[in-house]
Amino acid sequence: MRIDKFICKSTELTRIEASEFLQAQKVCVDGKVFTNGATQVHEDNCITLDGVVLTPRPSRYIMVHKPENTLCSNVDEAYPSLFHHVGVEKAFDLHVAGRLDADTTGLVLVTDDGRWSYNIITPHKQCEKTYRVTLRDVIKDEVALKFQQGILLQGQKKPTLPAKLEVVNDREVLLTITEGKFHQVKRMFRAVGNRVNALHRESIGNIRLDIGLGEWRYLTIDEINSFGK
Repeated sequence: MRIDKFICKSTELTRIEASEFLQAQKVCVDGKVFTNGATQVHEDNCITLDGVVLTPRPSRYIMVHKPENTLCSNVDEAYPSLFHHVGVEKAFDLHVAGRLDADTTGLVLVTDDGRWSYNIITPHKQCEKTYRVTLRDVIKDEVALKFQQGILLQGQKKPTLPAKLEVVNDREVLLTITEGKFHQVKRMFRAVGNRVNALHRESIGNIRLDIGLGEWRYLTIDEINSFGK
């Protein structure tokens, strides 16, 4: 975790206030002064602020049902931030473990535990994400095999990792992937001559979306531990 974020998680300070303490050389890691807020620290380090040992608050793990036309960002831009739907204190300390495009709905996991979210987003952990995809054109029989073998997307040097495709009807499928390239699902279907009209994420790993649109809840212990906390 970044040291400035660690300070915020252990105190009531804002990120700007934490940076001020760092610049004033009042923060030590294992007895050594650090001034760079981007310095990575571990929970096993002894971190002090003005001589007081800091202890971070417990991490938070949250499920959100993302509506359309919202951003997986802590700030509002062209569309409002997803975090308007998360009614917790210090929501600015949270981050999304696997972003969705503004027009995509469905399951988003939110946390302030960077190591936990890494297990979700890094491809080599093979965390499966399943999407319900509504298509412009009728799905062709050979697409499932092509996705299983991997698709070379425009601008990429390597094909996508093997993906599973289950046909629901001729214009709706369930697609399961284990990586998260930029606009990946849309680009995969574009590569086989089709177009995504609607996209909805139903599950991440063993966690399935089970709340209403725009709602949120804390994850259970079993759900948290399913990603190797």
